[in-house]
Amino acid sequence: MPRPAQATDEQRLHLASAALLLGMAALLCGLAYVQVVTALEHEEQQQNQSRRTVRLPAVRGSILDVQGRPLAHDRPSYVIHAYLEELRHHFRKAWREAPHDTRTEAGVRHAVVSDFIAQLQLDQPFTLTEGQLQKHFIEQLALPIPVMRDLSQTNVAWFMENAWRVPGMDVEAQPHRHYPSESVAHLVGRLRRPQSIPDEERPYNYRLPDFTGAMGLERTFNETLRGNAGTKSLLVNNLGYRQREEIVVHPEPGNNVVLTLDLKIQEAAYQALKETGRKGAAAVVMNVQTGDLIALASLPVFDPNAFIPGISSKLWNEYREARPSPLLFRATQERYPPGSIFKIISGLAALEAGSNPTNFVYNPGYAKVGRRRIDDTAPTGHYDFHEGFKHSSNTYFITRAIETGAESIITLGNQFFLREKTGLLARQEAKPQFPTLADVHNRRNWQDGDTANLAIGQGPITVTPLQMTVMTAAVANGGKVFSPRVVDRIMPADPSRTHEAKQFPSANVRGTLKVKPENLAHVQRAMLADVADDDGTGKRARIEGFAVCGKTGTAEVRNREGRHKITWFASYGPFEKPKYAVVVMVERGASGGLSCAPAAKKIYEALIARDNPNRIAGNR
Repeated sequence: MPRPAQATDEQRLHLASAALLLGMAALLCGLAYVQVVTALEHEEQQQNQSRRTVRLPAVRGSILDVQGRPLAHDRPSYVIHAYLEELRHHFRKAWREAPHDTRTEAGVRHAVVSDFIAQLQLDQPFTLTEGQLQKHFIEQLALPIPVMRDLSQTNVAWFMENAWRVPGMDVEAQPHRHYPSESVAHLVGRLRRPQSIPDEERPYNYRLPDFTGAMGLERTFNETLRGNAGTKSLLVNNLGYRQREEIVVHPEPGNNVVLTLDLKIQEAAYQALKETGRKGAAAVVMNVQTGDLIALASLPVFDPNAFIPGISSKLWNEYREARPSPLLFRATQERYPPGSIFKIISGLAALEAGSNPTNFVYNPGYAKVGRRRIDDTAPTGHYDFHEGFKHSSNTYFITRAIETGAESIITLGNQFFLREKTGLLARQEAKPQFPTLADVHNRRNWQDGDTANLAIGQGPITVTPLQMTVMTAAVANGGKVFSPRVVDRIMPADPSRTHEAKQFPSANVRGTLKVKPENLAHVQRAMLADVADDDGTGKRARIEGFAVCGKTGTAEVRNREGRHKITWFASYGPFEKPKYAVVVMVERGASGGLSCAPAAKKIYEALIARDNPNRIAGNR
């Protein structure tokens, strides 16, 4: 039998090649598995993950007084957040251990979170309800839920020391609006939660608490103050667990609004009003040479802090139902009859119409107009202009008004813009009431009795305290009627960008009184005597070394609450170089001299102390 032939070199080469090809095929199969199968698995895993976007509110700009003191600002508010997906194990365990006849998913989850909070032993209550926790668990599981807000520094430190006891929780600083002084509540205003979501914010999966201006300067300058929101991105797997989070866009803080207001004078005015013992009152302080407002106070007040994060329905109803209303800004938003402070205008009008200030009018204790008698609180006797002004004799001013005609009063009143708003606060300023020349020329409706009422600030005239301050300032400065100013400039929050500040123009002069200087001087000297003389009605505003000029007023009001008085003191000082106008109005006061003049005195003392910090109180 023949032996098999030996494998040739060529055959061995073919066998080696075949083995190599088989190895390569196996390797390619392995690579295919890794690249295809594993890739498919990775793709599937990626598909089971998604991103959540969180809107991060910006730090709201501050509202500052003229010295840079905050009237409204954002401060860090420390919040404990719970990540509910990280507590699932504890939820399941508590569910198994809870009594079957009483347990609910919402109740068990709430009990777990509550127990963990209790372990921290903080001195603040846990107020999150079962419903709030359950809603978040269903709708926003991957996102944090605040379980305790506005932690004190002590509680923050305690949490950091004991955080190991509570899984799934951390503490975070968030901007929180704060109003340090209630005295500026009406002017600065308040915030509220937006009633609807703007279109540009709808793509966000979650919006951290945000607020918008609801009234006052917070509303007027909302876009300036609010800043630009940031964005945080969260990667979440199909089970709802966070995989990663990062800040995509950092928030940009809003700009600061700097006012002409001085907080020290504002608080002095507010305190002076409180010391009157009356519930409804207002005070306005203005620089008579610039038109800048230094204080705008009103009683009663509300607490703007109560609206953050949200006011309770109980407190809101209390604010709405209270009388007098704490939501009404009495310095600008309520109209009152001016009473005898209007004699500043009616007296000047009589002088301009040719009335001799040295001629006398006899006051028998009343003014007789037709069949009507109007009482006069001034002592009986003869009065010229200065004595009539100082004693606020109704008889004197009614007599002169009927002699010279109501037209002269209305013409001069128009120069003070008594039918128009000052333009300070568009949404918080009431439009005054003042008759027209057409009203007077209609003799069927306008009689001497109407002229008499107008002369003493009664009848068809209502004004705001701000408007009377503008009037008083015009008398003090020689005739310039200002559109008052309260905002000085807009400042970037970043100190390095102060060069970008926007300076507001000086207060606008709306008009200049077309009166004779000597007639204006008569009124100014009469206002000085009303305070400086011992028999003046405004003597309780007297300050040694600082000549206050003023006029008291008391008006009668009838409404559904009955009859009561509106009392006034309109003033400026010092006489030699007028700088400030101070107007005080007190609802249901005793009189202008008793209720308002002492309050004005306290405000002037605060102004003097500010301007002369080294002045010794005993040397007034």
